[in-house]
Amino acid sequence: MHRTEHLLATALDHQTGPERVIRAPAQYWLLIVMWIRSVLAYPASFVLMLVSSTLVNLTDFVAVLIMFSHITAFGGFSLGEMALLYATSSTALGMADLLTGSIERVGERIRTGAFDAYLIRPVPAFLQAAADGFALRRLGRPLQAGTVLVFALSKVDIDWTVARGIMLAVSLVTGTVIFAALFVLGASFQFVAIDSAELANSVTYGGQALTQFPLTVFGKEIVRAVTFVVPLAFVNYYPVLYVLGKPAPLGLPSWIGLLSPLVAAVMVALSSLAWRAGLRRYRSTGS
Repeated sequence: MHRTEHLLATALDHQTGPERVIRAPAQYWLLIVMWIRSVLAYPASFVLMLVSSTLVNLTDFVAVLIMFSHITAFGGFSLGEMALLYATSSTALGMADLLTGSIERVGERIRTGAFDAYLIRPVPAFLQAAADGFALRRLGRPLQAGTVLVFALSKVDIDWTVARGIMLAVSLVTGTVIFAALFVLGASFQFVAIDSAELANSVTYGGQALTQFPLTVFGKEIVRAVTFVVPLAFVNYYPVLYVLGKPAPLGLPSWIGLLSPLVAAVMVALSSLAWRAGLRRYRSTGS
């Protein structure tokens, strides 16, 4: 059998079967623990990087505070409501980046031939790509977002119910899953267009910049695009509208935020299919 065909067959064999799914969390955890231990070998350096990352991300929200020093509302949102949008969006992206962000370097590994090594190890290539170079310093964004979330909850006047409380908590999870699926879709596209990492970043990091503001300020076409094409609106916008008791745009029902878990599941299915299609297309560098 040709070397490439053998590698590909091995990779696909590693990624099939219920037992692979069951073992996946433990395998992923072992991989990231290895990287965490290497980082914590230099604790002072890690603390400095974590603090600097948190402070750099915090400057994003400072811009929002400066804006609200001159206005009282933006797109129908008060400062507290804007802070809630910002915090949920930033938390979702931060956690997705922490858990799967390394996968965006797949194109570089394909180009150098390093991806071949993933295919001959007894761990799914996806887990290796997601965990390789796990950067604990990326906790800076979720930590900063958590601070803003506390600030937001102290400022907003919400008629709390059990449903709204659950929706807020669930939105942080589903938003993370949606962003993670977008990372995987972007990585999968790199099997076709190797140097397309920045295109994927425009959707993930650019999507976070978009969803930290009320989407209606961008116009109806943008709202339609992020609802029905790339479902970034389900990361946090529609769930937050439900929590705040605000009407949804485009004449959509006010409960549309409740569909965010379903959207997250669909995105996982699409990203899984795309990743497997990319693996089947992979032909190695021959090195």
